[in-house]
Amino acid sequence: MLEIRTTLASRPFWGAAVITLICAVAGSELAQLPYLNLVGALVIALLLGMACQVRPQIVAPNRAGIGFISNKFLRLGIILLGFKLNLIQLASAGVKTISLAAVIVTGMVLLTYNLSRKMGVDKDLAILTATGTSICGAAAVMGVSPQIKVPAEKAEQQRENEVLAVAIVAILGTVFTLIEIGLKPLLHLTAVQFGVLTGGSLHEIAHAVAAGSAGGPVSLDTAIITKLSRVLLLAPAAVIIGLWYQKSTPTANTDANAKLPIPWFMAGFILTSLIGTFIPLGDVALAALVKLAYIFLGMAMAALGMSVNFRVIAHRGGKPFLAASIASVILMSGVALASKLFF
Repeated sequence: MLEIRTTLASRPFWGAAVITLICAVAGSELAQLPYLNLVGALVIALLLGMACQVRPQIVAPNRAGIGFISNKFLRLGIILLGFKLNLIQLASAGVKTISLAAVIVTGMVLLTYNLSRKMGVDKDLAILTATGTSICGAAAVMGVSPQIKVPAEKAEQQRENEVLAVAIVAILGTVFTLIEIGLKPLLHLTAVQFGVLTGGSLHEIAHAVAAGSAGGPVSLDTAIITKLSRVLLLAPAAVIIGLWYQKSTPTANTDANAKLPIPWFMAGFILTSLIGTFIPLGDVALAALVKLAYIFLGMAMAALGMSVNFRVIAHRGGKPFLAASIASVILMSGVALASKLFF
């Protein structure tokens, strides 16, 4: 607690806070524009953070604050993101939608991870790419990343893994959004079926919204519900992945902090979803809290972008991108078939 107070009082923290806040707000505003809405506010904030590296005199003096924001503000943003989930709406979507989400998340994590490993991708990057592709893009990558306990000397590589996984799901999500909109006339799906396809197969919430809206209001509502059913699984997935990582990585067992790999901030995520569902805060207040969540997440993403080693990412990106691409094609095909058969 004393360490956090000291960090908050430091000049590097406030310098980093101002810079990352500018990136987050700019990302949020730019994401409202045509075409950029396919990319999403979080990824734009990440790109703006990367662009800050052009001026090292901005980043270097604030390095300590940047590290703090990428870690702590991430958790705060995910906690507030829980207000976006309406559990009653998700329950009313029925057993079929929630069951489909569980099958998608489980199957895609296993498929993408194993494909990546077969191609020689290191374990940490493989699981981050798999979770981002399977659950909810950048937020899933950043939510699961704290479960991947690495030694201090590997911290920089872990940040590179996070950025690379976020970049992969952002690019693929945008590409497959355009593909699914283009395929819509050829698939002969009903509005509900097209909503299930987009919500069940696209990576970011922004992607599901953009593609689902192409099918009309019913399709959009279905896409959002289907996508949020996947988001709901972020908390249990993080716990399961933490347990798996601890058991499968000998070095993780030597870390006292890894004895109980429960992401406590996920408990906050569940609590805020319960509050947002059962306590009448009002639409305006809920919208403001979700907006604040994306600001904090955007600040964390911008801070992450300021820590990127571009040469390493260019060198390591090909194989995980290929694995995630193959898995995304399989996911789109499988969800399209499931939407025709069951919805």
